[in-house]
Amino acid sequence: MKKMSQLLPLVMLSSAIILSTPGCLKKGPAVSRVSAESTTDLSGAWNDTDSRLVATEMIQDVISRPWLRRFSRDNKGKVPTVIIGRVRNLSHEHINTRTFISDMEKALINSGEVDFVASGAERRDIRQERRDMDVNASDSTRKEAGQEIAADFMLQGTINTIIDAVAGQHVRYYQVDLTLIDMANNRKVWLGQKKIKKAVARDSFSL
Repeated sequence: MKKMSQLLPLVMLSSAIILSTPGCLKKGPAVSRVSAESTTDLSGAWNDTDSRLVATEMIQDVISRPWLRRFSRDNKGKVPTVIIGRVRNLSHEHINTRTFISDMEKALINSGEVDFVASGAERRDIRQERRDMDVNASDSTRKEAGQEIAADFMLQGTINTIIDAVAGQHVRYYQVDLTLIDMANNRKVWLGQKKIKKAVARDSFSL
């Protein structure tokens, strides 16, 4: 016990010296804030900038095409109601298609050219709330079932990639295909396509 008590101060002193020595303490990552709208490409993979720019460009294209004018003409000026269906990720990498869908929803709604209805998952939550209203809400505020607005068109699509690589460099090619389908007859009224190509160079010391 006496030896232990004599060694304890030496152990504590040694620990203090080690911790105070430069390089022994692990430094945290350097973090800087950047604008959410800025373009940041680190790996060359699909990112938030790709999602936002592709969604904006493709929605601008879809609302500028003849189907919209034809629908308004044939339906006495009615604004079409659109829903976004499934966007399948067929690429080699993980892509958060939910973010891409949200970017398209935002662009569609903000365009003012179409009405927009909730997705299937959102509708299930709303219907559950209506069932709860039937039991708990007053007659004057209760929202009845069967009053939903049906979609006239569904927008759906795919994201694909091709990778071409050689020593020290590779090219990432993304292709986004979207289709707008008439819900009444399954007729395709618009086809959109956006391509992105990124050349990624790595030095000989990259892992």
